[in-house]
Amino acid sequence: MLKIRNLAKSYEGARRRVVLHGITLDLDAGQYVAIMGESGVGKSTLLNLIAGLDFPDEGEIVLDGQPLAGLSDDVLTRLRREKMGFVFQAFHVLPYLSVEQNVALPLQLLGIDATTVSERTRAMLASVGLEARASSAPRELSGGELQRVAIARALVHEPKLVLADEPTGNLDSDSADQVLALLRDQIKQRDSAGILVTHSHHAAASADRVLVLSADGLRAAV
Repeated sequence: MLKIRNLAKSYEGARRRVVLHGITLDLDAGQYVAIMGESGVGKSTLLNLIAGLDFPDEGEIVLDGQPLAGLSDDVLTRLRREKMGFVFQAFHVLPYLSVEQNVALPLQLLGIDATTVSERTRAMLASVGLEARASSAPRELSGGELQRVAIARALVHEPKLVLADEPTGNLDSDSADQVLALLRDQIKQRDSAGILVTHSHHAAASADRVLVLSADGLRAAV
């Protein structure tokens, strides 16, 4: 589903700073991995490269058989909409839309007909336990509920790859555990591939395997 080969990324400044070097990863459908590492080691940079929001200096990224290199901005945007789902620490739930409207947005952007959008959105809300909050405004929800909205929105269009960047960073421990279990279960049920970036060993333990990103590359956690 996702293939990364010998990825490298550096930034020019007063002196050249190497952020990533020699990154290789294979991720199949249904696999869910956690990536850990110290601050500044390049975890967010790696996610941006995988999402096609930034471009590597060297190496190759292939998603569902499609190499990202050389694709136009329009094609990359369409690829993200169709095949990727994103969950962030800050939720990014749109405050002027209802819960249902937030979750429906990825389907609408893909031009899916209104009846199908409604059916799939309602089913997705039910699967994350928020069917009764469909008409609620985001300000009426707790942090844990907002992250469940974000997960529903990330998965409603059945993406091939889910990228989660510190999704429990703003949650208390109980809410975090619920969100982690939900994220894992939904990725597995939909046979997506998933990458969780986190500083938390507890959060990382919810994944199938844990990888550590360092200046030496990406390796299995000991």
